[in-house]
This record gives sequence, structure tokens and C-alpha cells, in this order.
Amino acid sequence: MRVKILPRALHSALLFGVLSLFLIDGVRADVPSAAPNWSGVVDASHRSAENKSRDKFRHPVETLLFFGIQPCDTVVELWPGAGGWYSEVLAPLVRDCGKLYAAQFAADSDVSFYKNARLAYEQKLAASPAVYDKVAVTTLQAPDFLDIAPAASADKLLTFRNVHNWLKAGVADQVFAAAFKALKPGGIFGVVEHRADADATMAEMVESGYVSEQTVIALAEAAGFLLLDSSEINANAKDDHHHPKGVWTLPPSLRLGDRERGKYLAIGESDRMTLKFGKPVHE
Repeated sequence: MRVKILPRALHSALLFGVLSLFLIDGVRADVPSAAPNWSGVVDASHRSAENKSRDKFRHPVETLLFFGIQPCDTVVELWPGAGGWYSEVLAPLVRDCGKLYAAQFAADSDVSFYKNARLAYEQKLAASPAVYDKVAVTTLQAPDFLDIAPAASADKLLTFRNVHNWLKAGVADQVFAAAFKALKPGGIFGVVEHRADADATMAEMVESGYVSEQTVIALAEAAGFLLLDSSEINANAKDDHHHPKGVWTLPPSLRLGDRERGKYLAIGESDRMTLKFGKPVHE
């Protein structure tokens, strides 16, 4: 049985009124003022049929609503990857009123995977200017590149399935600190990550690609964030977190190829935590 993580920061702060921590000019920063208009975004022609087919696993509308994304928000997406799956949804949503920063790999990285991924992402943006012409591509490559957006400029900062990479590289604390710096006081930091068992060791997390919720929360709190809420939007009870090639055994990677392919397709994509953190107004 999975136990839902309670927003501990809210509970403990009832003694002195936690909601005041997230008030800016009298408005709750973590509550959307109106639902965005999703018409023409998730079903738009710039999204491939392959990417749309993953909506049933990644739940983009429900996830972004949980994080409170608004059309006039300044949003930072950390490591959108070569394909920019979430950028396809975020860019048109905030294009006319807000701003999207894509904190990518370094263009001159010594790691060919990083360099090629950034190039592919930039080519994707250039190929559809009507969708992506206002996206600002910045660099996130700790420890050398951590200025992902102007300080205290972002209303929302998001990352999808990246924490395990930062843990493996030993830079997770630096990335979370950079996120805290870029976010406005009262802003929201949304994290979606493959979820490990609560008792998983760091070595197991690095090897498998699954990370425990406690680890993500500890990283965020050490950087200064408060846990506001968690959601089971991206949970998958069929995934037991233990596979021969870690999370990459499951789709879309299917690292084992045709070996037990039907079994892993039936499981679907990984079980994922969805955590919402806030940056206090008064540090």
C-alpha cells in the first residue's frame, strides 16, 4: 500500500498561518486564478502521433493544472531533452502572454549525448517558429552553468524525470539551489520523477533510475523549498520498481528489445511521484 505524503510544511505552519508565506499582493501564488485554455494545445498538429500517444502515461493537462500553470506565467523547464516532450505543451500555452525558458545541456559539452541533444532541441524549435519562436534556451550544466533564468524571475519551475541524472552526476544539490535562485518568492517548483521504494539505497537509485520521494523532498528542503502537496496523477501501480535494466526496461525505452516486450508494454511507463514545492516569500 502506498502512503500519500502529506504537506508537512502546511501542517506545521498552521500555528502561525502558513498561507501568508505564499501571498503576493494578496493573491495565493500556488492557486491558479483561472484554468488555462487547453484547446489546440495537446491535440495540436506540431505534436507527433507518437508523442500524443504518451499522454495517457504522462497526463500533461492534469499535471500542469496541479502545478498551477497559467498562460501569463514565466516558466522554466529544466533539461527538456532532445525531443522537448513537455515543451510542446508549455511553449504554445505561454507564448502570447508568458515566457518559457528551456534550461538545456551545454552546447559545447564534452559529452556527445548532451551536445547532440541540445542541437536536436534547437533544430526542433527552429522548425516550428509559430510555436517556439519565443522560447529562450539557457544552459544548465552543473557546476559550470547554473544561471538558468534571471534571478527570482520564474513563476513556475518544472522538471520531469531528471533527478536521477543529477544524483548520478553528484550535482543534484547544485541544481536544486539554482532552481531556488531562479524562482520568484511564492513561486512553485514542480517535480515529476520515477519513484523508488522508500528503502532504496542511493546506489540502487543511481543504478535503476528510480528515486525515493524522501530523497527528492530532502533535496528540495535543503535548498529552501517547502513541500506543499503531492499527487498520484502519474502513479502506476503495475510498476514494482524492480526491472533488469532499471526504469529503462519499461516503455518508451524498452531496453531489453523484444525480450518479454509484451510484459513491459502491459506495465506501461514508470510509476512516478508528482511533488509540488513552494519558495517562501520570507526566507
